[in-house]
Amino acid sequence: MKHSKVGALMTSDVVRAEYSTPFKEVARLLAEHRISGLPVVDDDEKVLGVISETDLMARQTDAPGPPEAHRRFHWLGWTRGSRARRAKARAHTAGRLMSSPAITVHSDATVAEAARVMARHRVERLPVVDDEERLVGIVTRRDLLQVFLRPDPEIRASVRNDVLVRALWLPPYSVDVDVHEGVVTLTGQLERRSECAMAVEMCRQTDGVVAVVDHLTHRFDDSWRQPDEPAPEAITGNWLRRL
Repeated sequence: MKHSKVGALMTSDVVRAEYSTPFKEVARLLAEHRISGLPVVDDDEKVLGVISETDLMARQTDAPGPPEAHRRFHWLGWTRGSRARRAKARAHTAGRLMSSPAITVHSDATVAEAARVMARHRVERLPVVDDEERLVGIVTRRDLLQVFLRPDPEIRASVRNDVLVRALWLPPYSVDVDVHEGVVTLTGQLERRSECAMAVEMCRQTDGVVAVVDHLTHRFDDSWRQPDEPAPEAITGNWLRRL
């Protein structure tokens, strides 16, 4: 199956900073380009870290409070997180402001892979790197959501050609495929129950699919078989291909 790659959705003209870029220049870049974060690179264009608006705001949140509060919560300053925040609040360059190491993704990664990385690390953007780990672009959550703008006819053709024909080796019209607003409805009868499950799961993984409605039936329930047990002779191979 083919999936949209990050390289096709990313922004190639990346606003970036160097390790020694001053604090005010970083703030100016974010404001001027109306972005909420940018990567920091070295002389070889390799990503050192990422700066977000939150990193810059650390300077504002570090303003001193009332003396009583300072004495009462003085012990909180010894935690690792608070020390890191204080270091960023006093930073004057991008290298001191950035969060490191950077969470990156390769340009040949699929949209689903990039989305999982974003969710796992709770980030809103990912620097995109090539095989030599050099910066080639940046992708945001908004970029990844573009896959759900895929037209229904295109999704239907992908399900029919990539899932049913190429992956499962079924005749093109052995299963009726209906797509409305990204919701795919599969109707028809396959030989084995396991084939129905595979068809539904592969449809869910198709770019642009919001949900799958399963109206498939089967002639033979092979769910009871052990993984290493051969299928009965009568259904070995794909019966639909012989019609």
